[in-house]
Order: sequence, then C-alpha cells, then structure tokens
Amino acid sequence: MKREDKNVIIQELTDKLNRYDHFYLTDISDLNAADTSLLRRKCFDKSINLVVVKNTLLRKALEQSEKNFEDLYDVLKDSTSIMFSENGNVPARLIKEFRKKYERPLLKAAFVEQGFYFGDEQVESLSQLKTREELIGDIVLILQSPAKNIISSLKSGGGKLAGIVKTLSDKET
Repeated sequence: MKREDKNVIIQELTDKLNRYDHFYLTDISDLNAADTSLLRRKCFDKSINLVVVKNTLLRKALEQSEKNFEDLYDVLKDSTSIMFSENGNVPARLIKEFRKKYERPLLKAAFVEQGFYFGDEQVESLSQLKTREELIGDIVLILQSPAKNIISSLKSGGGKLAGIVKTLSDKET
C-alpha cells in the first residue's frame, strides 16, 4: 500500500474518531466471509459503521485524534475492527445478539460516554446502558409523576365533594 493511500485511511479514521462519541474495538477474525457479510448487514441495519483496519493505521489515527485515546493502544493486537455508533449500547446489543449463533465478535475495548471499557466481559454491562433519549424519557417521567399525583388527587377529591354536596342538598328537602 502506498504512503498516500495510508494517509487517506488514517485521515478518514481520524475524522470518524472525532465525529463519533461511541466506538467499539472488536475481533472478528474467525468469522468466514458469509458470517462477516451477515455481521456487516446487521451493523448497517442498526446504523453501525463497521470498519476492519490495520492496527498501525488505527494507532496513528488515535494519536491524531482530538481526544486522548492512549489507553486503547495496548489492545491493538491481532485483528481489529471498529464499530462506530451514535448510541453507546447498540453495538453491545448487536454483539450479544450475534453471539447467540457465533463465537465472534469479541470485544477488545470500547469508548462510550467519554469512558473506556476493556475486555469481552463488559459486553453485558454496555448493552444495559441507556441511550441519551432513554435517559431524557426517564427524567420526563420522573418530573411528570408529582403533577399526575396532584391532578389525580384533585379529580378524586372533586368527585367526593360533589357527592357530599348532592347528599346534603337531598337531605335538606
């Protein structure tokens, strides 16, 4: 590969590292061509950008990135593929789903919500992370709860009060 080609790849990777807030470094080396194609299709369906890359080029891209990724350098061994995603838990959920039938992909490391996760045992905890939208929904529900309780109390109290007034008016006649 020519130096110019390598520089283009490094620049593209650097741009993606700067653009995406979440990415997973995985090992898909034991998958055959058909299984790899299936994984790519599933990634596409879930808006995950899967890139297989040489470790040396990825390391240079990590070094050139705006963020500090030094902690990831040690996992750049053997075969490495990167899953870029807008949501932090989607790649982990895909990995769990895919591994019901296959042994790979294995998680080497992940960068999610400004934090590093190392090792395949982190897949379960990463899959349970809530997305930004899910957290906002939870906060809205929490904030709505007291208002719903007040409205419910007023409605139920109003019915009782109307019943008492009606009973009192019936007794006076």
